[in-house]
Amino acid sequence: MSEIAEIVDTLEDKVKKLFSKLEGLEKNSQDLKLELQKAAKIINQQSSEMDALKKQYDALKLANSLLGSEENKRDTKLKINSLIREIDYCIKQLSD
Repeated sequence: MSEIAEIVDTLEDKVKKLFSKLEGLEKNSQDLKLELQKAAKIINQQSSEMDALKKQYDALKLANSLLGSEENKRDTKLKINSLIREIDYCIKQLSD
């Protein structure tokens, strides 16, 4: 009978240890989920900031090309030529 009691006690100890490990793993899982949510929030914020910076960059690039900066001289010429063609087309349409 004592042998069975020892086996039962050993099993109870092992079950308690397993439950303890399970609780630790559940807490760890919760911590990781919170960390993941924080990381996702940071990624979304950085993505929004990056989109805003891209828009600012494009606006600055356009402004520089319209001002005729040395770097964008070719782009400026192409835009001016395109505008002239559009104006010529409009004049032609009005004269017909």
